[in-house]
Amino acid sequence: MHRRLLVVLVPLAVMLVAALGVPLSVTVAEREVQETYVDRLNDVGRFASLAETALSTGRTEALQLELARYHELYGIPVAVIDTSGTVLLGPTDAYREAARSEPGMGPIVTAALAGARPEPSGDWAPWAGSALVVAEPVGRDSEVVGAIVTISDLSKTRGRIMLRWAQLAGIGLLPLIALMAVAWPVSAWVLRPVRELDAASSRISQGDLTIRADAEAGPAELRRLAESFNTMMDAVENAVQRQRAFVSDASHQLRNPLTSLRLAVESLEPHLRAAGDGRQVYDVAVDELKAMQRLLNSLQASARMESIRTASPVDLDAVLATRVERWRALTATAGQTLAVDVPPGLRLLEPTGGLGSILDELISNALRLSDARVVEVTARAVPAGGGVVTIAVRDDGQGIEASERAQALRRFWRSPRHQNVSGTGLGLAICADLVGAAGGELRLEDGLPRPDGSGYGFAAVVALPVAESSGAPA
Repeated sequence: MHRRLLVVLVPLAVMLVAALGVPLSVTVAEREVQETYVDRLNDVGRFASLAETALSTGRTEALQLELARYHELYGIPVAVIDTSGTVLLGPTDAYREAARSEPGMGPIVTAALAGARPEPSGDWAPWAGSALVVAEPVGRDSEVVGAIVTISDLSKTRGRIMLRWAQLAGIGLLPLIALMAVAWPVSAWVLRPVRELDAASSRISQGDLTIRADAEAGPAELRRLAESFNTMMDAVENAVQRQRAFVSDASHQLRNPLTSLRLAVESLEPHLRAAGDGRQVYDVAVDELKAMQRLLNSLQASARMESIRTASPVDLDAVLATRVERWRALTATAGQTLAVDVPPGLRLLEPTGGLGSILDELISNALRLSDARVVEVTARAVPAGGGVVTIAVRDDGQGIEASERAQALRRFWRSPRHQNVSGTGLGLAICADLVGAAGGELRLEDGLPRPDGSGYGFAAVVALPVAESSGAPA
């Protein structure tokens, strides 16, 4: 935004300077040419007066010397021509050479021989190469006997014009430089609260509700905006904290009564017959109480983990070293096989609560919710050596329909096939939230091919950002 603001301001300033400088430059150039023309007009007027006397008396030696001297001093050929265009006096060769390079001088000479004083010829623009032709009749009215013609090279005049234009350009650059010198820090001061608001919003989107904007810097309007933003975040943080506190407190307060109720129900077991309706009701009641306890535990765990939204770097090798053996024991107990294919040296940002807890949940789902024979854990950097590490837990079990995968990441959702399997429907939802808060993504995909060829199993893929080797906390 800082650069975009300058991109708008600087061209406007350039246009303003150009709007003032271009007319002034034209005026300067016209004035320089006008001064040159007036000077040449005075010279030919004086020469015309001298030529009239010299031609009428026949004494032309003095005028010839003066014309030669004038050409020698100023490099401007001056010639006296008769009514037929023949050069009578002056540097004949220099005049003829200059005349050949000025094809537009014919009308000017003709008008002078007719007794008129024509307008000057030539283009005053510095990039043009034409000369200035000035002619003055010798004699008046019907007594015109010739004309004085000068052909002036305007290179020096154009040089002076270019010099003045360069000076004007330099003067015009001063306000532009001053504008840049002032606009850069001023725009930075104005936009600093906006940048801080943007940074604060980014941190808040990652789950850090403690971030506040600086309401003491910048213009008054932006300070009021920052104060309103901070007030809003105070209200949001208080609401979220009250929500989490309610979930945690309610779960805690329900734990003791639920435990007492379970003990009371279980104490009835010795008084039940080995078979009968009472035993069935008892088993259902105990199962329901256990499910309620698991739900309360999941709610408390969710409230605890969501209260902290930070990600820290971790070596995947270190996480697997503490988990793989236990996973192998669990899969062996369930009559399944665990395959681990993880290259060494992968370092990534782990979510709140630890990457190991998330992988434990994914392995647990593969063991409890499918009839898989093989559970496979793989990890790859995508692209190779790039910015994301994907960890996939795949099985060759019954899988989940593609239409159910989006719902599987919602809280308390359970597949109709798993209604009689222990669980709360919170595991995948909490894992997806924690992975997302760490800047990653949890995806559900097809797993390994089923042994009977009837389809594919289930796969949960965790994609997390690669951590820097320095290991600085994110």
